[in-house]
Amino acid sequence: MTKNTADQAFVRETNLSLVLRLIHNQPPVSRAQLAAITGLNKSTVSSLVDELLERGLVHEIGSNAGGAGRPATLLEVDPQAGHIIGVELGVDFVSVAVTDFFGNIIWRRREDADSTEDQEKMINQTLRIVKDAMSFGKKKNFHFLGLGLATPGTVDLNEGLLIFAPNLHWRNVPFGKIFSEQTKLKVFVENDANAAAIAEHLFGTARRCQNFIFVFAGVGIGGGLFLNGRLYRGNNGYAGEIGHSPIMAEPSQTVCHCGNRGCWETYANQYSIIQRIQARLEVKRSSIIPKLMTDQNSVLSIPLIKQAADAGDIEAVESFNEAGQAMGQGFAGLINIFNPEMIILGGPLSVAGEYLLPAIKETVARHSLPEIDRQAEVLLSPFGPDASLIGAIAIVVDDALSHPAYVARK
Repeated sequence: MTKNTADQAFVRETNLSLVLRLIHNQPPVSRAQLAAITGLNKSTVSSLVDELLERGLVHEIGSNAGGAGRPATLLEVDPQAGHIIGVELGVDFVSVAVTDFFGNIIWRRREDADSTEDQEKMINQTLRIVKDAMSFGKKKNFHFLGLGLATPGTVDLNEGLLIFAPNLHWRNVPFGKIFSEQTKLKVFVENDANAAAIAEHLFGTARRCQNFIFVFAGVGIGGGLFLNGRLYRGNNGYAGEIGHSPIMAEPSQTVCHCGNRGCWETYANQYSIIQRIQARLEVKRSSIIPKLMTDQNSVLSIPLIKQAADAGDIEAVESFNEAGQAMGQGFAGLINIFNPEMIILGGPLSVAGEYLLPAIKETVARHSLPEIDRQAEVLLSPFGPDASLIGAIAIVVDDALSHPAYVARK
């Protein structure tokens, strides 16, 4: 291939992605509207749209009969353009889903897991569920575009390698190689908070937002920084480890999983709430939580504490309030540094969002600069605890939107 031919191919692929993203972001849209928005001539747009139709990525949905002149045929992305397998590896669970191109869940399974027991066992457990998902898809004649895997910790995107996950205690795990060999699918590995941020931009609250921060709160706290319309990855791709920002460093404080003391997440993660409840129960505070644990034969957990809070239990409500204040301190720092339009809270702790959010907002108002704070909304993710699972789907969809020429013609 000559340089000129290669340049032409690159320009066409870039334009193909541009047109596909516009159809995805602003449906329904006509060819004439695409030409006006992109500045490309009508024949070029028509050729690009024809290719997207051939690849099954978009479809025609009727005509716009309004206005003068001949009705224009309208286009939108086809939700059946391809199916995706999404995998979320949590510290104590594995979740797998099959979705359409819009991230709508068609099949899913979640199982408890123990990352501290045996790494190989947890990976094999995940592969078993993934293979069940593939079997389901085969029966439905699904065409899988790829598999996305969201994991806590720092990730080498090019290699599909988990570098280090403090809360899993795992280092240098070649997820990309393992899952591609076992499934024969194209595999994408991403940090869980980054994946969730991509999901918010593609499918969620931040579809038209150029500057936002996604905060994933569960066993740890991670951040997906979406700045100037792009996911910010930092120098080596490891940006967003906001949970390990030191907000206090006293010798008496709990040691974080990363080995340091005073990390923000030790004050605002799910363990901190459980510890607050345990401390209250040890001094015989009045609470329905022990009865709930006995009646349900359950350990102390966030869903159980929320159940108590829903019933008006003061100890549960106050524990969530204290955690919300700790979260708010970190949110205020992020607002002061990045001046985002939104901060979106998702992940396992977001199930208690109605109890956390008032304290977060109150603390943000107290600790962030007023001129900046007034410009930032603090919101709950519509995906709640599934934010990173939908994020695992979103990274595959995002690749298809960026490289539509790699999607096989139908």
